[in-house]
Amino acid sequence: MIRLPLNAGWLIAFSLLCGCGSGAGTVVAIALHPADPNILYVVTREGPLKTYDGGTTWQKLFTGISQSRVLTIGIDPATPSTVYLGTKDDGVYSSYDGGRQWLSFRAGLDDVRVTAEVQQIVFAPGPQKRVFLATAMGVFESDAERKSWQKRMAGITNVLMVTALAVNSGRPDVLYAGTSNGVYKTTDGARTWVVVNTGMLEPSHVMSSRALGVSTLAVDPHRPDTVYAGTLDGLYKTLNGGRPWTRIGRDLASQSIHAMILDPSREDEVYVGGPEGVFKSHDGGMTWENRSASLTSRNVLSLAASRVSPTLLYVGTNGGGLLRSRDGAATWEPVPLAVK
Repeated sequence: MIRLPLNAGWLIAFSLLCGCGSGAGTVVAIALHPADPNILYVVTREGPLKTYDGGTTWQKLFTGISQSRVLTIGIDPATPSTVYLGTKDDGVYSSYDGGRQWLSFRAGLDDVRVTAEVQQIVFAPGPQKRVFLATAMGVFESDAERKSWQKRMAGITNVLMVTALAVNSGRPDVLYAGTSNGVYKTTDGARTWVVVNTGMLEPSHVMSSRALGVSTLAVDPHRPDTVYAGTLDGLYKTLNGGRPWTRIGRDLASQSIHAMILDPSREDEVYVGGPEGVFKSHDGGMTWENRSASLTSRNVLSLAASRVSPTLLYVGTNGGGLLRSRDGAATWEPVPLAVK
């Protein structure tokens, strides 16, 4: 397998996406408890934090285990006390008590040339309790007993770095993987992948420095064949599972999409974030409203919405900390990351 070189612009943009700001003012990832809106986790450059009271107070997690920088966090929606941390250079850590104790979970990741930099953690619904990783060395899946990781890259060619994953909640064997060369799809639980770039990438671009970097993916919870792909050069949408894609959001202030969420209770409501703030669509991405007026920083790195209260949103910024909206992104208020 050959890893194609990426151009300098893509690498610079990707480093910003990973949150190369300073300290707790940079929030690179947010994870909300699926049932209790007062419990959430954030990942800052100073490490992961957790609150039980909606952000009034915070506790540090993961202290003394590793010096590696934490990049992402995932909560098992079926068992919210199960939490995973993905790191740079140190694999994955897991907790089964809500973050009080952590275990190293890197078996299988050490088999690659370098320990995989973990970009995203995805839980597939169903009795098998499957967990997938998007890493700098490809897609990995945990085994049934969650003791090791297996690489799942059959069919993903000419690229190693996988930057985003999304799963069809109604058909958990259907997943999408975002890479520097566009999107791949599996219908057999990541055993095999096929490229689905029609409408997204010209064939000549795939083998050039102009290849597209996919930063975020989202499957529509109301119409699972509808999928959105945010890239560092535009926003795309498909209505039939990736064949083909149509570019949308051409009037957005920035075509570099860092984060995206779909409203779980309202059809066609989409939020995206990037270097020019937060934008909201009520019509599936046809038109957009700027929802950035009260942000302390418009360089948005992460977005999250509550499953039980969809108008409750959080945004993580590069340098402006964490902000909360209680009214569907109409207004934002800072949430100080005050640690006990």
